Amino acid sequence: MSLDSVTLYFVATMVAALLGLMLLFFGRQENHPALKWWGVAYLLGSISVAMWTLASGSLGETLSLALNAVGFAACGMVWNAARVFHGRKPNLPGLVLGAIAWIAAVGFLDPADATLRMMIGASIVAAYAALTAAELWAERRRSLKRRWPAIVVPVLHGFVLMLPILLGAMLHPANERFATSIWVTAFAVELVLYAVGTVFVIFMLASERAVRAQKAAAAMDPLTGMLNRRGFAEACARVIEREASAGRPVTVLIFDIDHFKSINDRFGHPAGDELLKLFATLVVGNLRITDLSGRIGGEEFAALLPCSLEEGVIAAERVRLAFADAGITVEEGPVDTTVSVGVAGGPAGTELEVLLAAADTALYQAKRGGRNRVAAAAELPLSLEKARRRAAGGQTAPESASPALA
Repeated sequence: MSLDSVTLYFVATMVAALLGLMLLFFGRQENHPALKWWGVAYLLGSISVAMWTLASGSLGETLSLALNAVGFAACGMVWNAARVFHGRKPNLPGLVLGAIAWIAAVGFLDPADATLRMMIGASIVAAYAALTAAELWAERRRSLKRRWPAIVVPVLHGFVLMLPILLGAMLHPANERFATSIWVTAFAVELVLYAVGTVFVIFMLASERAVRAQKAAAAMDPLTGMLNRRGFAEACARVIEREASAGRPVTVLIFDIDHFKSINDRFGHPAGDELLKLFATLVVGNLRITDLSGRIGGEEFAALLPCSLEEGVIAAERVRLAFADAGITVEEGPVDTTVSVGVAGGPAGTELEVLLAAADTALYQAKRGGRNRVAAAAELPLSLEKARRRAAGGQTAPESASPALA
C-alpha cells in the first residue's frame, strides 16, 4: 500500500494545528505564558506549511517568501517560549530576525538558485534550534536524566520546521517523481510523530515545573516565607552530607521567642504574626547566605551553620541583640522582643537529630537562666552512626556525652 506524501504532509499540519490549539487552551486555563507561546508557534508553523504544500505554485514569489518568513517566525517563537518558560523576557527582535534575514538574503539571490536558498533557510532554522536547546540546557543540573529529551527535541523541531523549505518545491506537481518517493513519505510520517512528541515533552516540562513548585510550597512556612520543619530537615541533610565530605563541622541554633503567648494575649494574634515575620527577617539578615534557617514550630526557629560551635555562638548573639533592639511599639505600649537561643555544634557528619536534641537542651538552660540569652551545649554530640558503631563494639559512651544520646 502506498501513502500519498502530500496528504500525509497536510495531515501533519492539521495535527500540529490541533496541538497548537490545545496548548493555547491549557496555557490560558493554567495562566501559563510559555504554553501560549508554544501554541501560537505551532499554529503559525502549521499554517505556513499547509499553505506552502497545497498552494505554493499559485501564490507567486512574494506570498511564497511571506509564508517562509512566517515559518521562521514560528521557529523564533519556539525559542522565545523556552525563554518565557525559564522566566526570561521574550526577545522580540530575535523573534523576527530570522524572517528578516531570509527576506533580505533572498532579495539578493538568483531566483533559480534553489540550493543556496535551502542552505540559508536551513542555517536560520538551525540557529533557532540551537538557541532553544541552549535555553533548555541551562537547567541541566536540576534533572539531567529527565531533561535530555527536551534538549534533543528543539534540534529535531528545527529540522522538521525546515522541511517545507526543503521539500516545498519537491512536492510541486512538476516534481511528481520525487513526491512519490519513500523519503518524502518518511518525512511526512516523521512530522506527524514529531508534532505529538514535542507536545508530550512540553507538557513533561510544565508538569515537572509544577511538581517542583508544589514541593517548594510544601517545604515553606506561608507566614514567614522560611523553610518549615520538613523543608529545613531536608535541606540540612544535604548540607550536613556536603560538609561531612569535606571534614567540616556544623552548628545548630534553636531560637524561642520569650513570652510569645503573652504577646498574643495582650496585643492579639495579628501582632504576634507580625512579630514572627520580623524575627524571621532578622534571622535571615544576620546570618550568612550559606546558612540555613527555618521555622520549626509556633515561635521556634532553627538555623544550621557550616561553622564551629564558637562561631555559632557569635551568630546567635548577633541575632539576639538585633531582636532585643527592634524597639517595637503598638497602641497598647512597647512590645518586649527578646529571644532565648540554644546552640550545639558537632564534628563532621553529626546528624541533625543529635544537633537539635543538644541545642534544645541548651535552649532550656537559657530559659531557666532568665531568658534573653544564648546557651551552648556543654559537650559536642557524637553522631548517631558513631554511637551505633560504638554500641555494636561493646563500648559504652562516656559520661560527658550529649544528653541526646542518653
